[in-house]
Formats: sequence, C-alpha cells, structure tokens
Amino acid sequence: MLIDIDRLPKEGLRLSRDFEFASLDLVDENAVVLEPVHAEVFIRLVGEEIFVDGQVSVRLSFVCARCLTPFEFPVASRFDLVYLPEELDPLSDSLSDEEIDKMYYSGRQLDLRAVVLEQLNLTLPGKPLCANDCEGICTVCGELVRTGKCSCLVKEPDPRWSKLKFTVRDKR
Repeated sequence: MLIDIDRLPKEGLRLSRDFEFASLDLVDENAVVLEPVHAEVFIRLVGEEIFVDGQVSVRLSFVCARCLTPFEFPVASRFDLVYLPEELDPLSDSLSDEEIDKMYYSGRQLDLRAVVLEQLNLTLPGKPLCANDCEGICTVCGELVRTGKCSCLVKEPDPRWSKLKFTVRDKR
C-alpha cells in the first residue's frame, strides 16, 4: 500500500488495515503466519519529515528450537518512525552513529506494506522457544524432558565440552 505524501491531510492520516504476508516474507522461514497482520497506523507530514506511529499485531506459529514442538507466538508491537526525503541523504561511503537510525523515502511515496513487514520482522525471536525454561529433548533417549517420560539416570555430558573438562582438571 503506497501512501502519497502530497495527499496527506494536514491533521494526518489514521489507518487500520490487515496485511497478508507469506511465511517466506519473514526473516524466519520456519515461521507460519496464522492470520492477517493487523496494523493501526497514524501518519503525519511535518515539513519534509514523515512521522509514522503505529502498532502491529498477529499470531504466528514457530517450532521450538529446543524440543521441536510447534507453538503459537502472539505479536503486539508498537513503533514510532521518522522518514526523511531521500534527497536529503548525502552520498557517502560510511554512516555516522546519528545517520544509522535515519530512514528515507523516495518518489514522494511511502510503502506502508514494507514498513509493517519490517516492524513485524524486528519482533521475531532469534531463537524461538515454547517456554523460557524449555529443557528440550533428552540427548540419551530422545524423549521430551518436560513430559517426564525420560527416566535416564546417566546424563552424558556433551562431547564438545570434553576438552575443557580435561583442561580444568589438569590445572588443579
């Protein structure tokens, strides 16, 4: 959805809209969009700057990174953005700390769909977990630890840590 900046009312534009995104649009390609993404957005033009305030909400489905169980992940995220015209961006090879947070629009239009997708992607977890205390799968029997079906008494250490174990023991 393209917003024509020259047609924005002086008092601003308030929008409530649903956006359809495919799972492939998200940064985590294993995420599944369960419903349309709902966005409440207020856009106003002040001078040449565009202020975009809004909220994105949706239900997603992920697979837990520890126990491989699918789970629902509700998203409700607020955002406040400022866009400057691309013409104000001086061509340079590097960005200063102040410039890195600036966003630009071009062609007197703002792509609201791209803004909503970007904000949605920023809310996705780096490592999706069904619960913060998820213990995952038993490395010995392969059962889910949280179900209690795992009765393994011997907890074998991860072999990747064996070198460190000997190093610590040798220093004593």
